[in-house]
Amino acid sequence: MELIQEKPDLADYLAADDAIDHGHPLVRETAARLRAEASDAYAYAETAYVFVRDTIPHSQDTGDPRVTWRASDVIAQRTGICYAKAHALAALLRAEGVPAALCYQRLTDDDGSNAVIHGLVAVRLPGCGGWSRQDPRGNKPGVDARFSTDGERLAFPVRPEFGEVDYPELYAAPHPAVLRALRAAPDRPYLWRTLPSAL
Repeated sequence: MELIQEKPDLADYLAADDAIDHGHPLVRETAARLRAEASDAYAYAETAYVFVRDTIPHSQDTGDPRVTWRASDVIAQRTGICYAKAHALAALLRAEGVPAALCYQRLTDDDGSNAVIHGLVAVRLPGCGGWSRQDPRGNKPGVDARFSTDGERLAFPVRPEFGEVDYPELYAAPHPAVLRALRAAPDRPYLWRTLPSAL
């Protein structure tokens, strides 16, 4: 899939903000520990991806009612939905100088109903020919997302026949609709009822 940059300056995809708070000591410590296990930027990106995918459960899968949205909170509390996990991965990547963008899909149920926006990360690694999307959502039966810069291995390939969409834009910060929903939710059941359905 062809990704379109919203902002031309690569530095935008290394910046910190309220959600991608990679200056936070916990994010920095976690990134440094993961970086010590990696031989280069590619290995680090994959290590950070696996850490978020596998050690921070998706709160819907576990029934955890807590809502996290700031990367440091996602790492500290070890829970979050797709958006929160994407914020955590973007923060870990940016903490070690790897450009990371947020990107989104519109997904539906098998009959095309109940549309919802799903959050991903795009990473730009040297020698990999541009941006590649990664899905740190977390695997479960029927979902087998993998880190890959050679063909996407996302949790949910879109099905256009059901109105599903891959949004091509890259965002340096979380989409405002996503951040509003996360910040306003007192718990995950409430969040589930108020997730954005389109961008």
